[in-house]
Amino acid sequence: MSADDRYLSAARALFGQLAAELDLPLAVRLWDGSRIELGRDLADARAVTVAGPGVLRALLRRPTLETVARQYAAGNLGVEGGELLSFFEAARARRVKLRLGDLSKRRLLRTAWPLLFAPPPEAGPVQAYAGEPTGRDQSARDDRAFVQFHYDVSNAFYQLFLDPEMQYSCGYFTDWSNGIEQAQRDKLEMICRKLRLQPGERLLDVGSGWGGLICHAARHHGVQAHGVTLSRTQYDWTREKIARLGLEERVTVELRDYRELEGPYDKIASIGMYEHVGIANYPAYFGKLNALLRDRGLLLNHGITRRAKRSRRRFNRIRPENRLIRKYIFPGSELDHIGHSVSVMEAHGFEVHDVEGWREHYARTCRLWHDRLVANADAAIAEVGEQTYRMWIAYLAGVAIAFADGSLRIFQTVASKHKARGPSGMPPTRADLYRA
Repeated sequence: MSADDRYLSAARALFGQLAAELDLPLAVRLWDGSRIELGRDLADARAVTVAGPGVLRALLRRPTLETVARQYAAGNLGVEGGELLSFFEAARARRVKLRLGDLSKRRLLRTAWPLLFAPPPEAGPVQAYAGEPTGRDQSARDDRAFVQFHYDVSNAFYQLFLDPEMQYSCGYFTDWSNGIEQAQRDKLEMICRKLRLQPGERLLDVGSGWGGLICHAARHHGVQAHGVTLSRTQYDWTREKIARLGLEERVTVELRDYRELEGPYDKIASIGMYEHVGIANYPAYFGKLNALLRDRGLLLNHGITRRAKRSRRRFNRIRPENRLIRKYIFPGSELDHIGHSVSVMEAHGFEVHDVEGWREHYARTCRLWHDRLVANADAAIAEVGEQTYRMWIAYLAGVAIAFADGSLRIFQTVASKHKARGPSGMPPTRADLYRA
């Protein structure tokens, strides 16, 4: 028997054993084209594809989520019969409780033994953050490097899946059938309404992205808008947009750290920014935003959170999927739970008026981003390479599932600076947010 025949025989025996004991709602397509169904009565044509015996070697020797992601990014693992997000959903539709602990490790090892010595797979380089990616070591934390790793992939890449306003945060769906363009326009308008923007007011957008909010607020609400970002590509894009729209007298942008700013501002927007800050730095962050506001000025903080846990220790544990995202996609990011975030805001001089959850809106947003990037796969690969493209597809599919399930949340919190005693100045109802 040749070496490849031994590897195929071992792979078929391994997956046959898993099928008999676990009854998974999956099928596997091996490198010779053979298909092995891992469960009974599978009508779905979708399958996981395995490019060679070395892929199984890698998974057996280091069975981690990062190994799976690296092999997927390299094209050694794939899916057939649909794109990744729909594959995840189909695989999860049949509720199966995996009882891996019930499997005989000795029997599995005996079955898979030849695969442990297969030639290692070709993995190729994949872009990973070179420094300490969790951001928890304050002495090594480099916010500019974190931001540039994530956002400076290339403007052309982000254009392939974002809307024309380049909004890289949760859309707002007044109707679930709306497209991403309408949802992002409605999001920008809702932010402006929640901030109760008035002509002539000074608006600061902390982490202003590609300038969508500051330009929208100036054009449609007559404010003087200023944005700051640490991303060179976002800064260059925003300057060009301001000039193209003729907004130079009403909109400005700086390549600058928010900690270097001076106020006062009437209103501040923090959209998808505090995920970058780090929970340990929230007191300094919200303290600085408070200092930049006039008394009774408004802050809108829009950010992703996680569910609270029964203990702080459990909440602080970095799960494998979190570690993976920080290393390959979003270094330095950290997600709080909304209760703690509101507590820190109140402790630093804010009166909280409104907290609104947009979880299902972000599930829909991420699905549309995923689908748009898949539709532009050839252009994306030409721009950033296949490994980066595939890692981003896995990322968008994963977060879409997480928001749909509820393990990820997102909230918009409206608060005012409450320096002096007395009324807040807020309207008596929210009716103004929904006027025609």
